[in-house]
Amino acid sequence: MQNWDDLKFVMHTARHGGTSGAARALGVNHATVARRISAAEAALGTRLFDRLPSGYVPTEAGWEAVEAAEAMARLNQDLDRRITARDTAISGPLKVTAPELLIARVLAPIVADFLHTHPDVELSLVATNATLNLAQRDADVAIRFAKSPPDTLVGRQLFEQKGAVFAHRDLISRDPGGTAPLDWIRFAHWPGPPKEIKDIRPNLVPRLTVDDMAAAVGAVRAQIGATRMACFLGDSDPLLARVPGLPLFAQAPLWVLTHADLRQVPRVRIFTEFVTARLKALQPLFEGQTPASP
Repeated sequence: MQNWDDLKFVMHTARHGGTSGAARALGVNHATVARRISAAEAALGTRLFDRLPSGYVPTEAGWEAVEAAEAMARLNQDLDRRITARDTAISGPLKVTAPELLIARVLAPIVADFLHTHPDVELSLVATNATLNLAQRDADVAIRFAKSPPDTLVGRQLFEQKGAVFAHRDLISRDPGGTAPLDWIRFAHWPGPPKEIKDIRPNLVPRLTVDDMAAAVGAVRAQIGATRMACFLGDSDPLLARVPGLPLFAQAPLWVLTHADLRQVPRVRIFTEFVTARLKALQPLFEGQTPASP
């Protein structure tokens, strides 16, 4: 083949089951994907896909082409990491991923201070709860909550994290004895209040179901009901307070991670050291040691 890049289109079409999915992943239109696949087939002299009503199905030769493309992608990613690891300047691009609410409540001012100290670093923030692939350079540094990180990543666990049940302060003030029915905001993947909470407050009434923590926080702020959330979220919100009489509960620890090939890149090392020190100073907030009084 004269144009090995055509194999990238073959690989993504196999991964996504057709040209439309490959087009979305590659940021092109499906006609471009189809044209590049045809070019690869012409160069190799064989059909790589059966065009079926259900989508593009790789032939035996197609799967061999996909394997070759994936091997080339891994080599390219490995080369990219190794070349980046030789960079000795505290400048250049740096991509950091972290959960959206962690950025909004905690990381944004830390990032601002870092950029003020290191103005030549071109920092990008990827706000997501998804686990990005650092081996594929989806990000250089991951700040994430996890029980245990992948073996390919290096870094440190900063501290354990605690959660509590929070409600709007006005709701709590109207129920000082903890006896009135309290509406509950539940998550789609949780059937309801945990048993240890239900045992203490059996009068919890499910009122709203959400599938996202940002939505849950917004609902609690709107006085729809109470829910459990990380202490760093609830205790840092002036409108919210912990529902009295309910226990803390464990949540996944916080980690600062990078790929082993990148840990000595100066801008990666300096950033991880900077953010680790600043987050460690907030350890009491994450561990639920600093509740705001109602």
